[in-house]
Amino acid sequence: MRLTALLLLGAAANATPVMAQQALAPAADDQGDTHAQTPKQIVVTAAFNRERADIISGVSVLQGQELAQAIRPTIGETLDRTPGVSATSFGPNASRPVLRGLQGERVRILTDGIGAFDVSNTSADHAVVIDPLLAERIEVLRGPATLLFGSSAIGGVVNVIDKRIPRVVPDEIAHVDAMATYGSAANERSIGAAVDVPVGKQFVVHADGSYLKTGNLRVGDYVLAPSARAVALANAGTETDDQLDEGVDFAGNAALRGRLPNSAAETWTAGVGAALITDTGNLGISYSHYDSLYGIPTRYAIRPGEEQESPRLDVAQDRVDLRAEVETGGGFLKSIKARAGFASYRHFELEPDGGIGTAFYNKGLEGRVELVQADRGAWKGASGVQYFARDFNVIGDEAFLPKSSTQQLGLFTLQQIDLGALKLEGGARYEHTVLEAKPLPDQPQFFNGKRSFDTFSGSAGASLGFADGWRFGVNLSRTVRAPSAEELFANGPHAGTQAFEVGSPDFRTERAWGLEGVLRGSGPGYTLEASVYHNWFDNFIYESLTGAVEDGLPVFQFTQGRARYYGFELQGTVTLAKVGGFDVVADGVADYVHAEIVGVGPAPRIPPLRLLGGLGLKGEKVDLRGEVEWSDSQPRLANFETPTASFTLVNAEVNFRPWGNERPLSFALSANNIFDVDARRHASFLKDFAPLAGRDIRVSARVSF
Repeated sequence: MRLTALLLLGAAANATPVMAQQALAPAADDQGDTHAQTPKQIVVTAAFNRERADIISGVSVLQGQELAQAIRPTIGETLDRTPGVSATSFGPNASRPVLRGLQGERVRILTDGIGAFDVSNTSADHAVVIDPLLAERIEVLRGPATLLFGSSAIGGVVNVIDKRIPRVVPDEIAHVDAMATYGSAANERSIGAAVDVPVGKQFVVHADGSYLKTGNLRVGDYVLAPSARAVALANAGTETDDQLDEGVDFAGNAALRGRLPNSAAETWTAGVGAALITDTGNLGISYSHYDSLYGIPTRYAIRPGEEQESPRLDVAQDRVDLRAEVETGGGFLKSIKARAGFASYRHFELEPDGGIGTAFYNKGLEGRVELVQADRGAWKGASGVQYFARDFNVIGDEAFLPKSSTQQLGLFTLQQIDLGALKLEGGARYEHTVLEAKPLPDQPQFFNGKRSFDTFSGSAGASLGFADGWRFGVNLSRTVRAPSAEELFANGPHAGTQAFEVGSPDFRTERAWGLEGVLRGSGPGYTLEASVYHNWFDNFIYESLTGAVEDGLPVFQFTQGRARYYGFELQGTVTLAKVGGFDVVADGVADYVHAEIVGVGPAPRIPPLRLLGGLGLKGEKVDLRGEVEWSDSQPRLANFETPTASFTLVNAEVNFRPWGNERPLSFALSANNIFDVDARRHASFLKDFAPLAGRDIRVSARVSF
């Protein structure tokens, strides 16, 4: 497996804008070549591969060097500077992507087309059990192609593609990738290695492993946001007896500075795989283990009566994956693809004494079969079936959900007609979903029974090439999503979000119309991509603060209403000059989303306007780059939110390849948040108690042979 990305943990750890990196990075001729530096811009998250420029919706691809420079221990932080993407940022160890202001159930996170089988959708403090360090490429898709993976993906699909199941047989005795990295902000140390060994001409075996250990994260200023500090100081000396017994000190909390307590982590992964690869197909299987112990930053008490917890999560998952493909060579079918996975997941939320407070268990099975049609002139397409099953249980005093099961069967199709200048594309999906709550006899607070939903979603789009290198597209979608078990059955205290969450088993399906326009263009020395979108939701499920208090926590009731989301994304690059063997390249990104619950007010946790610009020098052996990211303040607040201040981050990096691209040896040095500013993401539940990293100096070395 190619662990160039894995083993590039923080290599020049700046998250450089996607199109800028694509403009700077060389392209490889063979996507399956184990020595390829940067694969071609082909999007593989679909039944048939397509050039990125031809997709009629917003799409981002991180691969090769751009992925290497963006890589972080979590998917959310890895993608956070991708256009239209923010992150939940529940501390440095649990961060899920936020796409166009949508998160949780409305964003599907996949590994090679199959779900993660974790419980990250249940709460923002639960990590996604997909290691981005193992990624070969990450694709972020919206539009018709998302219907291949589930109608819940109204926000989009994030597909992390690795090579744990090999796709090619190396042309050498063994292919090895290795890397080591150090990051100063969290005393972060990582090492990883992977090897692919051919056995004969058609069989290859794979093994990989990685290890990451961090201390508590260094932050640029006070741990508490200014508004939270002011409240804590105003209440100093009014701690209740229970709070004093727990060691709560409002003034002490307000004074915390420099380090983010309880944010250390230790994670290791291991995997093996094997594949039979022939000229007409392949069959492969893999086993992997994920193990992590990480802290959740403390949500400090700042008012009398509030609790103060510092939970740690002990996470483990065992997973088996299968992939198969056969080229039929027939006049009707071009190929048949199959993909399946099964995982057993558990995590323990640990008490201060190390005892288990609450335990989460999840077993998941997902399988899909795709029938790829033989091309008929301008027409190509694929159809298939997908099955998903999940058994979920929470045990402990803070079990806010009952034992439940979910079963889902989906039928999907994606069709495309390529008439040259004019391209047409459409997708459709039918889904039957059954969710069942199975509370224990001593849990009368939970709903006991089944809900079933039948949904149909569709999408259609067209694009027109109106000049050399330029294309404009419009995409219209109608998406219907069944509520999740969490939204239907929740009724209890949730320590992770410090809320008493109440769902409703009477929810109807969530429905959305979406309209998007996309403009892409490129020419000698420049690229440009812009998209605008508008989503109209009916029966939109959101959290509403009721004003009641249960178990010492504010009650948040899941509610349905109408919502409107609209915004834009813009990115571009331009080569300004060629100086002394270097290309001087400027790049920029801008994105914005506006979200409103009709008749209520702003939707919660919506990222503000963001602008990012960089200037770089690209040479054969040395790359230099500086970057400035500005995030606006967010004064548009739901009724339980606090405002978020604007911030500006300045980053710089240098990459050194002693032998250029001829030999895969490289070194990297980067400085992130150079001026050590206090930065907080509005999309985070924990933003007032967990800022982003302060100044972080990162060094790394990697080798591939």
